[in-house]
Amino acid sequence: MALLVGEVLRRNAQVVPRLGAATLGDRRMTYAELNAEGNRVAHALRALGVAHGDRVACWSNTTLDVLPLYVALSKLGAVFAPLNARFGTEEASDILGFARPRMLVVDAEHAEAGEVVAKAADVERLARVAGGPGPGVDLAEAARAASSSEPETPELVETDPHVIFFTSGSTGRPKGVVLSHRVNYLRTMRGMAERTVSMFPLFHMAGWMYALGAWQGRGEVNFVESPTAEGLLDAAQKYRPMRLYCIPGVWARILERDLSRWDLSSLQGVDTGTSATPPELIAELKERFPGTTTNIMYGSTEAGPGTILADPDVLRKPGSVGLPAPGVDLRITDVGEVCLRSDLLMSGYFENPEATAEALVDGWYHTGDLGVLDDEGYLSIVGRKREIIRSGGETVAPTEVEAALADHPDIAEVAVVGIPDARWGEVICAVVVPRADRVPAIEELREHCAARLARYKQPRRVEAVAELPRTSATGQIQRNILVEQITSRSPESDGA
Repeated sequence: MALLVGEVLRRNAQVVPRLGAATLGDRRMTYAELNAEGNRVAHALRALGVAHGDRVACWSNTTLDVLPLYVALSKLGAVFAPLNARFGTEEASDILGFARPRMLVVDAEHAEAGEVVAKAADVERLARVAGGPGPGVDLAEAARAASSSEPETPELVETDPHVIFFTSGSTGRPKGVVLSHRVNYLRTMRGMAERTVSMFPLFHMAGWMYALGAWQGRGEVNFVESPTAEGLLDAAQKYRPMRLYCIPGVWARILERDLSRWDLSSLQGVDTGTSATPPELIAELKERFPGTTTNIMYGSTEAGPGTILADPDVLRKPGSVGLPAPGVDLRITDVGEVCLRSDLLMSGYFENPEATAEALVDGWYHTGDLGVLDDEGYLSIVGRKREIIRSGGETVAPTEVEAALADHPDIAEVAVVGIPDARWGEVICAVVVPRADRVPAIEELREHCAARLARYKQPRRVEAVAELPRTSATGQIQRNILVEQITSRSPESDGA
C-alpha cells in the first residue's frame, strides 16, 4: 500500500465519519466534512489549472479553512507551500519569486497584500480560502459547485513531494525543505494522543505534524488562534487533551499564571523542546503539574524527530536532549557535528542542489549543530556550526537582520547575535557601532525594520560597542566573541 497522506483522511471519513477531526474556537470539522470539502476543493483547483506536481503557496493565519486546501493538494499530488503569516510583503514576494507557485491562496487578512505580492512575483493565479469580497478567486464558492467524489490521480506516488516548508539559511536566503508523502506519513504514523492541543500555527511544520499525527490516530487536533498562555490553558480545559507540548518560552509564560483557575486534570504529559530547555523549567513543570510526565524532543524540519529525553531522565540528565528517537541513527563527526540517519529525512532543499549535497551525505543529515555524547550515549547540544539564531522556536539568519538595520542613520556598523535566554532560547541582539555616539533605542530599531522583517526576526535587545571584533585574515565578524562579551555582563533582555 502506498503511503499517501490523502488516504488517511479518505479512510477516516469512511470508517469514523462523525468523529471530530479539528477545532478552532467554537468551530469543529468532522472527518466526513473535512474529506468531502477537501475533495470539492481538489476538483475546483483542478478546474483552475492546478495539476500533479504544481506548487500552491498559502499565506494565511491559522484557520480551519486551510485544512480542506491541504487535503485537496495531498490528493491532487500538488505541493502545499505555506508562507509565514507574519511575513511582510517584501519577504512574501521573495519567497514566491523563489518558489514559483501555480497559485497563491490567502485568507481575508492577507487578501490585499496577497494581490500585491502575487503581481510582484508573477504568480499566475490568486485565490481566497473563504468567502467575502476581495481580489482573486473565491475558492469556497468554487468548491461549493464542485463534486465531493474522490479525485483520481493515478500518477501520484508516495515519494512525490507533499509539502515545502521555507526556513532561513545561514546567508538569509530561504531554503525550501521538501518533504514527501512517505516521509510525512512515517513521521506521524504512530499517531498522537486521542486529543491534542497544538500551539503551532499552520505555516509551521509542527502544526501540520500535530494535525496529521492526530488524524493518523483518528483523534482530534485543537488549534488556537494565538499561542498565548490563556489561550492554551483555555483550550486545554475545554478540549481535555492527554498531552500538551509547548516550547520553553511558552511554558515560561504559562507558569507565570495561577494554574488553579483552569481544570487541567486531563493532562498526562507536558512536553517541550525545540530550543534550549533550562533544567529549572523542567523542575517547575514537575512541581506545577504533579503526576504528569515530561519528554524533551530535539529535531528539525529537515530530519523530523532526532532524539528524545524521556521522563525518567529529564531530572537525571539536565541539559541533555536524550537518546536517538525510534528508527533514528545518530553519530558525531570528527569536528563534533551531530548527524542523523532515518527514513524520516527530507528529500532535499527545493532547487538547491548545493545545499542539499552539503546537508545530505551518504544518507546522513548533517544538522549543523555541535554535540557531545556522555558515557551512556545521551546527546547534549553545545553549539552550532552555522550562525543561525533560534528564538522562540523560530529560525533567524543574522545577516538578514543586519541588512534590514544597516541603513539606519545612527548606525555605522551592526552585527546581530543570539544571546542565551531562558524564555526564548536566544534573544536577537543588535550590536551596533553608533554614529556620533548616539545609540538608537530598541524601539527605533524595531520600527526601522518592521516593513522588512517579521516581528520574530526583529531585535529585542541593543548593545553598543566601539568596534566589532573581526578576524585578522578575512575581516569576518567574530560573533562568538560578541556573545561572550555581552553574556559576561549583567543580563538584560527586552521581551517585546
